[in-house]
Amino acid sequence: MNDTKEFLKKIGINEVFKDYESSKRFGDGGQYRFEVPGIQSPKTMNALLKESIKQDVFIHRVTQTKGIMMLTDDEISEMVDLAIDYGCELFLSVGPRATYDTSATVHTKEGSRIGYRLRGYDNLVYAIEDVKRACRLGVRGILLYDEGLLFVLNKMRQDGEIPENVHFKLSAHAGHSNPASAKLLQEQGLNSLNPVRDLQIPMIAAIRDACDMAIDLHTENPKSTGGFIRHYEVPEFIKVAAPVYLKTGGSVAANHNWDTTEKEAIARIKQVLLVKRMINTYCPDAVVSPKQSDDLSVPE
Repeated sequence: MNDTKEFLKKIGINEVFKDYESSKRFGDGGQYRFEVPGIQSPKTMNALLKESIKQDVFIHRVTQTKGIMMLTDDEISEMVDLAIDYGCELFLSVGPRATYDTSATVHTKEGSRIGYRLRGYDNLVYAIEDVKRACRLGVRGILLYDEGLLFVLNKMRQDGEIPENVHFKLSAHAGHSNPASAKLLQEQGLNSLNPVRDLQIPMIAAIRDACDMAIDLHTENPKSTGGFIRHYEVPEFIKVAAPVYLKTGGSVAANHNWDTTEKEAIARIKQVLLVKRMINTYCPDAVVSPKQSDDLSVPE
């Protein structure tokens, strides 16, 4: 195995050990940020942000997961305005996906491996149109489920077809879980990777060592993805994965596309506070990104 390990090292993929600690940071110097996923509407987003202000905890990123095409222009504009006023990132997810398509296979046990990826030429076009619409309305963060779409969107960003400051993150539903995949995705223009949810700490460390982009880690999960809660591991997340987004509040939802209510949005803030307590108790010197940092992809 030594020859294989030497070759991997040559291309920037290293074996990491228990004492691994990331020296990488966000552009503003922070080690970690808070992200709340599954916020599907302006009404819910407003409730979430108001509660965060009340509880004196800053949410750096809000993510919608049902799809851009599920929102009206007015709803997107309202969410954009909320994000601008508050100073957080807003990531909207690409709407077209296999589970919304006519595919019967994707709903079978075997076909579920397709995930939320795109099927055929037309759906690729639809997905690009979805992203262009969000960008026109001021969104600067896009959640992707398909590596091919990332390839195309990165080319469009380079050619000026979409704004150069749009950030792309890839969902855990794309199924990536090793350092080689992370390196490949970063080379294709990815800004933020959400690996699969149940990786062990050394696995996360190996991904971090291989790439510089942000890593998004679930501190907890809805029932549909296992329902496990990793609050006590958060200090280790920060240690090995910085710069890292701590994706918190998922246990409030039943599944990825859960239509979070205003009451549940407030409950998600409670989960953020529980994670914040873990940080304050077990790694109080960890550096959080400041509020309204210039390093955030806030809408325009």
